[in-house]
Order: sequence, then C-alpha cells, then structure tokens
Amino acid sequence: MGAGCIKVTKYFLFLFNLLFFILGAVILGFGIWILADRSSFISVLQTSSNLKIGAYVFIGVGAVTMIMGFLGCIGAVNEIRCLLGLYFSALLLILVAQVAAGVLVYVHSDEVKEEMGTIVVQLISSYNSDNDTQKAIQDAWDYVQTQVKCCGWDNYLNWMDNIHLQNEMEITYPCSCGNESSPGAEVEDLTRTGFCTLANSTGPNDPNKWPVYSTGCMARVKQWVQDNLVVILGACIGVAVIELLGMTLSICLCRHVHSEDYSKVPKY
Repeated sequence: MGAGCIKVTKYFLFLFNLLFFILGAVILGFGIWILADRSSFISVLQTSSNLKIGAYVFIGVGAVTMIMGFLGCIGAVNEIRCLLGLYFSALLLILVAQVAAGVLVYVHSDEVKEEMGTIVVQLISSYNSDNDTQKAIQDAWDYVQTQVKCCGWDNYLNWMDNIHLQNEMEITYPCSCGNESSPGAEVEDLTRTGFCTLANSTGPNDPNKWPVYSTGCMARVKQWVQDNLVVILGACIGVAVIELLGMTLSICLCRHVHSEDYSKVPKY
C-alpha cells in the first residue's frame, strides 16, 4: 500500500471514529433520558424492569462507544497498532452485542408488550386527579392520550376499571381521551387533565356515551412502529455498515503499520 493510500485510510478512519464518538454521546444521552424523563410515555413505564435494563445497556454502550471512538482517533492519527487492534476488537464486540440485543428484543417482544400493558392498566385503575403522589405519571399518561389521540391501553373500556369512574352517577370520562369530533365533547376539555363530566347527563356512568377516542394506545403505538419500521431498520443497517467499514479500515491500516513507534504516543 502506497504512502498516499495509507494517509487517505488514516484520515477516513479518523472521520469514522469522530462519528462514533458523537454517536456514543447520543446513545449515552438517550439512556440517561430514559431514566430521568418525567414528561412523556417513558415516565409511565419507568417501573418496568426491562426498560431500566435497556436504559443501563444504552448508557454502557454509549460510554464504551465514546471511549472506543477516542482511542480509535488517537490510533489512526498516530498509527499505533495496539490501539487500532483494540479498536477493531471493541467494534466487533459492539456489533455482536447489537445483533444479540436485536434477537433478544424480537424473542421477548411479547413479554415486553405484556409488561407495558400491565403497567398502564394498573395506572388507569388507580388514576385519581386528586392524588398528588402519582401526579407526574398521571400527567404523562394524559399527555400521551392527548397527543396520540387514543384512550386506555386495549381500548377506552379499560377506564371502567377505575374506581372513581365506577362510583360516578353522571357521564364522566377522562378529559385527555376527549374526541372533539364526538357529540357532546367540549374543546376546552381536550387541554384538561383528570375527569370531565358531560353536561346535563345522568347516571349510571355509561362508557358507550363517552365522547372519547375508541382506539387504545397499544394499537397506536403498534401502528407507529409499523409506519416507521423502514426508518428504524434503515438506521440499524446504516450503523452496522459504518461499523463494518470502520473495522475494515482499521485492520487495513493496522496491517500496514510495520513497526511500533512509541514516540508517536501523545504525552500528556
């Protein structure tokens, strides 16, 4: 390999490692966001053991990716074979871990969906607009129902498990489920939290008379995944291709660095 080709390979590898460092920072931030978020659907599911494990995996992979990118940049610029070999090995391990994670998600997808459903159904059954201890989680679920335009998990009938609604003697429904196109729905209800009462209504509280969305949030989430499946798969394949290119460049450069010159190692 000529000196010019080695130089081009070296700087391409440096660019790849810079991208990996940025990607690692994004993955690390995403894992921290899952654990810290208090204003979206993620906060509703934070009691899920699978979600917490996934968040810690993201944090670990992000941290390792950042370290790997940093070491790869030094190894590429200074042509240090041990760092290039370490970079190749770490990249191979990450690629294997990504494939294993994808297989685990596919195999345990039904278990994850069932756990998500259990958490949401329990939240709905204990929902009380006057309960300050769970207000943050309840507000997050209200936000999900309003933005996604869904009601309950399987469907709106999940809300009939709520004790507060069972004891109502008027037509009362969760405000965040309100469908402005339904008869009797008031526009201002759509921005409210807690429970709303239909004007001039009498009991018993009949869910068939609720002016709410009939579709459950599980179906909406599933539809979102299906609609964005091409984008998700494309992103995964793109990352895998970049990793394979990085591995190829690193091994080529490592093979053509003929001797260790430790005087090239940066001294701090």
